[in-house]
Amino acid sequence: MHYTSPIREPLITGNKSLHNITEDISRSIEQPPRLWWIAFLVSGAIATMGVLLILYTIWKGIGVWGLNKTVNWAWDITNFVWWIGIGHAGTLISAILLLFRQRWRTGVNRAAEAMTIFAVMCAGLFPLIHMGRIWLGFFIFPYPNTRGILWPNFNSPLLWDVFAISTYFTVSLLFWYTGLLPDIATIRDRSKGWAKAIYARLCFGWTGTAKQWQRFESLSLVLAGLSTPLVLSVHSIVSFDFATSVIPGWHTTIFPPYFVAGAIFSGFAMVLTLMLIARKVMNLENYITIAHIESMNKIIVMTGSIVGIAYITEFFVAWYSGNVYEQWVFIRNRVADPFIFGPMLGVEPAPYWWAYWSMMTCNVLSPQIFWFKKLRRSVIVTFIMSIFINIGMWFERFVIIVTSLHRDYIPSSWTYYSPTLVEVGIFVGTIGIFLTFFLLFCRYLPVIAIAEVKAILKVAGDQHIKAIAEKEKIEEEKSYSGGANLAGALDKDDK
Repeated sequence: MHYTSPIREPLITGNKSLHNITEDISRSIEQPPRLWWIAFLVSGAIATMGVLLILYTIWKGIGVWGLNKTVNWAWDITNFVWWIGIGHAGTLISAILLLFRQRWRTGVNRAAEAMTIFAVMCAGLFPLIHMGRIWLGFFIFPYPNTRGILWPNFNSPLLWDVFAISTYFTVSLLFWYTGLLPDIATIRDRSKGWAKAIYARLCFGWTGTAKQWQRFESLSLVLAGLSTPLVLSVHSIVSFDFATSVIPGWHTTIFPPYFVAGAIFSGFAMVLTLMLIARKVMNLENYITIAHIESMNKIIVMTGSIVGIAYITEFFVAWYSGNVYEQWVFIRNRVADPFIFGPMLGVEPAPYWWAYWSMMTCNVLSPQIFWFKKLRRSVIVTFIMSIFINIGMWFERFVIIVTSLHRDYIPSSWTYYSPTLVEVGIFVGTIGIFLTFFLLFCRYLPVIAIAEVKAILKVAGDQHIKAIAEKEKIEEEKSYSGGANLAGALDKDDK
């Protein structure tokens, strides 16, 4: 039996009943708001542009990008790591918070899981395009073939990415779809015609028997147990792309925890960006409450602080190691700006100083405002900060990759990297693809887990918390009055 403290903030407001929850969440599927169509058309246009530019790149080759002999990885790998990082929050909210029995996850877990799926799909595009011959992409998969039993090079960190990301994607997809089954059955029961037939097939004949619920909960826990180590392992393995190299600025053992913390940080920021929009457009204020926003902001300020410590530690290790190449990268390629640190250290400004300080401002300084409760509970401030963090985390990956590559061990090959319009267009296009998939998800599947929200209604709904508070108040008054009566009786006996 769960005990709910009367001072706990409700996670479902508006005095909702079980029937109200079904009606409110199903409404966005049955009657999509006009804003949904506007957003879908805009994101669809951006996605189309991205797809056309991807096809153009495949047709012409990656020579249409701004890569050169020194910076042979730039926007593509930056975008790849950025999208993978965004995908982390979905599994974290679903799996780890489920194992820790955090009830506030129920309002945002479904959308976060969907976000993971779409983000990983966008991430996978970039290594494939970067290969130059995308039609030979199947070479990276270890399968029996005529060239030998297992063709790939298992010493390559890029192959480790293939294993890590494909495993992560598969488990995340299963976890997401399993959680959808009861809710798809709810939509099936409310649909008619061909839609009813499609939803009936998608829910695998779910009828809600006790046996089905028992197996559903068991499977959810098993998948949560499988997903939890994957959250930590996937971005650790992505960080090995850099950490196992000898490039100054990359050769550091702090990358695995640093990347994981950054991934959670950026993932929560993207969840907030999407959920704040969905909350307003689909009238979900009673299910994505200020309490949800505040809880996520607490995680953001914590992970943002971890990321800040990682930046400082990385800098300290470069100095303490005594390695002149590491020190060169951090001081001459990153930190030295034309205003303060460059003149203070007596060196020329770093070519990408603006990227480094944009990263520090967005990721380290700006989230610290969430130490103030009023700002932590502000929807507008939270939305602005989530955008800032998304930008800052993109700059983090850009800084790691480009500042380390553009000046390597051979000064004669030093060069400045600038992206072409094709690269910028493909990145913007993947944002359009991501939003298009997300909007389609909101249109055809419940964006909030109906069954899970109903399960917490009697312990986290506002009317129930209010009733608990009133009951405890009455009992407290009774105990006081009982104590007063007892004291009065004792005084009377003394007299």
